[in-house]
Parts: sequence; structure tokens; C-alpha cells
Amino acid sequence: MVAQWWRNAVIYQIYPRSFADGNGDGVGDLAGVRSRLPYLRDLGVDAVWFTPWYASPQADGGYDVADYRAIDPAFGTLAEAEALIGEAAALGIRTIVDVVPNHVSDEHPWFRAALAAGPGAPERARFWFRDGSPAGEPPTGWTSAFSGGTWTRVEDGQWYLHLFDTRQPDLNWNHPDVRREHEEVLRFWFDRGVAGIRIDSATMPVKDPAFPEVGESADHPFLDRDELHDIYRGWRAVADSYADGRVLVGEIWLDDPHRFARYLRSDELHSAFNFDFMMRPWEAKQLREAIQSTLDSHAPVGAPPTWVLSNHDVTRPATRYGRVDSSFGFNAKRFDTPTDLARGERRARAAALLTAALPGTLYVYQGDELGLPEVEDLPLDALRDPMHFRSGGVDPGRDGCRVPVPWTRDGVSYGFGDGAPWLPQPTRWGSLSVAAQDADPASMLTLYRSALAMRRSLLRGEEFAWLASAEDVIAFARGDVLCVVNFGAEPVPLPGHREVLLTSAGLDGDRLPTDVAAWLRV
Repeated sequence: MVAQWWRNAVIYQIYPRSFADGNGDGVGDLAGVRSRLPYLRDLGVDAVWFTPWYASPQADGGYDVADYRAIDPAFGTLAEAEALIGEAAALGIRTIVDVVPNHVSDEHPWFRAALAAGPGAPERARFWFRDGSPAGEPPTGWTSAFSGGTWTRVEDGQWYLHLFDTRQPDLNWNHPDVRREHEEVLRFWFDRGVAGIRIDSATMPVKDPAFPEVGESADHPFLDRDELHDIYRGWRAVADSYADGRVLVGEIWLDDPHRFARYLRSDELHSAFNFDFMMRPWEAKQLREAIQSTLDSHAPVGAPPTWVLSNHDVTRPATRYGRVDSSFGFNAKRFDTPTDLARGERRARAAALLTAALPGTLYVYQGDELGLPEVEDLPLDALRDPMHFRSGGVDPGRDGCRVPVPWTRDGVSYGFGDGAPWLPQPTRWGSLSVAAQDADPASMLTLYRSALAMRRSLLRGEEFAWLASAEDVIAFARGDVLCVVNFGAEPVPLPGHREVLLTSAGLDGDRLPTDVAAWLRV
């Protein structure tokens, strides 16, 4: 039987542009990652997930792929990627890479050929080219995930669909070339030792070819369409064809837990991101509901739940949890949102222990283990994210959680590289660096290392049981290990007859202070 390593794994997300710069040009790269693999081993991760490292014009941080079989020159070469995969494996770290099935770059050879071929040509059938209305309007009034419209007109008068940026034309998954190409891409990377694939925007690739407006029919025209499941069954067959098994992880933004679970049936995806938990505010009732609904939705299909506090798209927890409204929503992001960073960091520490104690797969976004806050005062001329520009400048975008990681207390980029970084780092970065936290027993980094080590040794099973607690407290047991988190305004007594294993902050005698988590053994 293939070992299901992903069911209890700790997976570390790397945004290559911002992790470590090996050649000093200001942009993170594979050489930088390779130099920091021992750090990841010592942190205690089982796998690393890379956001797209492929050849790309970088219109959307690499999610506009021009060639899946080449590494973007800013990051390195295919030979370096193969070396990285092998070196990580030698340290016990598996590699997961991103695939973006909804769209490609406008510089992809297929799209260039489609533009050159003209209306009605077979090259255009791999995409969604359509005529507009007699009045010159686009085929639909759909709204882009990045704000604005979803159609762009080309010189010959036709329009092409892009649910994201204009430079990311959507693929037509009814076309056999599209299916065949993506299955070949999976094999290309599995053959090079990649252990898994993370599927970007996994609910969006299939479109209703009749192009109704949203709400005109019972089924959504481009979200969570039933035809997707046949596609992922094909991908699962590819993954299962490898003797050691490969894992498929879906980015699935769905409110309906039953629709969500359909993607996790035994012949489809192995796991999917749990965004409900991540988006909830720092409130016991809300997070308790998210935990229970997550466990309930995964249990019928036997899939492992996943837990994550942030990623390359989401406001960092050290900032988000310091706000009056500590929930997350893309539509709610604005400049100059008041934040209590001290409170946010305290809660982020407690959240780290809460998520690490839950059964299933844990994802950690680079820099969260350092307690990095969102950088919200980036110069406007430094911003790169199309979300910012397509919103007319209202949305600050996602660059604030993508600022390069600090490794040392000082230097031109705090050890990120030898040159100035592609996004400016705050002066506070030195005090939050790996070097500043490495030997500090009270640091966020030490807390993460301790929690991940204990998780590996004490929390290997999938057992879980709620414990009776006050309304503002979350408490549960994983075997003989208890996790207790106090969300209330006053300290609460800890259970008696127990050993304190780890706390996110100091205790008040035998009481657990506000916004503090504790792991106990009875």
C-alpha cells in the first residue's frame, strides 16, 4: 500500500520571488531556495509547495504560464529545479508544484497562434473566442476575479474570455488538446520527482458554452461545474500510475461543504485547501464552527482536512488578527485599515498552536513562522499586483504579503540577497529576521519549531474530541494531548492534573490569559 504521507504532513509554501535570492539580482530564485533547504529541514516541514516557477511574463506573479516545461529565467533553469527536487528529497522534504488549468499567458504559443490565425480557425478553439453583440458589447457581463470585465476585444473584432487578467486567456476544456496537454504536464513533473500538484482555481476551468449571464440558469456558468470531476478523475489516474503515489491538492473556494467534498472522492483529488477556517474572524464560536464543518465535510469521503492561516493572496495573520474585523475577504481589502500589531502577533502565536494541533494537513506560508506582518505602506510605484490596478487603485492588492523574507539583522536586503529586493522591506525586518529569532526561546520561530516537532512526535493519528469549555474557549483532545485556546477577555483556569507542553505566551499561574493557546498532556 502506498504511504499516505500527506494526511498528516506539514507543507511549507514558497513564493520563489520572495524567499531567497541566490544571484543578487533582487529576485528570489531556485539557487536561493537550495541554499536554505537546511532551514526548512530544521523547521520541521515534510514538503514544500512552490507557486509557479515556470517561464512567464509575470503579469500575475507567475500564474500566467507561458511554458510548463521551462523554468522562468529569473528563477533559474530546469536542471536547477531537478537538482532542488533531489536535494530536498535527500533531506526528507517532498516537492509540490502549481498547475493553473483555467488559463495560460497571452505569450503562450497556443494563444499567439490563435491570435495570428483569425476568426473560425482551429487554433482559436483551444480558447473562448466569441463575437460580441451587434452594438459592440462583449458576449457576457461576467465580472473578473480581479475586478472589471472578463472579455477583451482583439483587432479582428472578436473577444476572448479571461476570468482573471487580460493577459491570462481562459482555456477551453472541451478541447481534447487541452486535456491531453495538462495530463502530459503532470507526467513531465512527476517523472522529475515531484510528489504532488497543487491545482490553482480548481473550480473554474469549465465554462457553459452557451455563455448565460450569472443567475440565468440553475448551474453557475463558470464555477463548480459537474464536468470538472471527469477532468480530475483523469488526473488522478495519472497520479496513481506512479508506484509511490503522487498527490493532487485543489484550491477550492466553495461555501457548500457537500459540493466541496465531491472533489475529494477516492478517484479525484487527495485533499483541498480549507479556506473557511482561514477567512473566519478571531472568535471562538466562529472558529469552532469552521473546525466542525471542516471535519464533517471531509469525514464521508475519508479525506484529510487541511488547515492554513494565510498564503500569497491573503493578509498575514499577524496583521489580520489585530483588526476590529479580523476576518478575511478579498472585497474588503482597503488601504489604511487600523491595526493593533501587538494584539495581532499575540493572536497569530495562539493561532499557530491551534492549527498545528488539529488533525490533518498543515500549511505554513513563508514568513508566518517569523510573525511577519502585512507590509501596508509600500510605495505606490512599487506595487505589481494586477488586483490593485484593475480595482482602480482602491484595493491595495497582494504585494504586502509577498515582501521578501528577512534572513539577517542587517544588510541591503536583510540577507535575502546581495542586491536591493524587488519589493522594499520595512526597517523593522531586521528584528524579525531568522538570525534575530534563531536563538531566542520566546520568538515566533522557536514557537513554530517546537510546535512542529511536538506535532510530529505526539500528534500522528487522526483522533479528535471536543472538550467541555466556556463559550469563549476552544478546547479539544488529540489522544492524551489537549489544546486549549482562550478567546475571552479574562484568564480562564486550566484543567487540573496535567503537564504543560507548550504555550503561545506566558501563563497567569494556573490560568490561561486572553489570546493564549496551550498544549497540555493529561
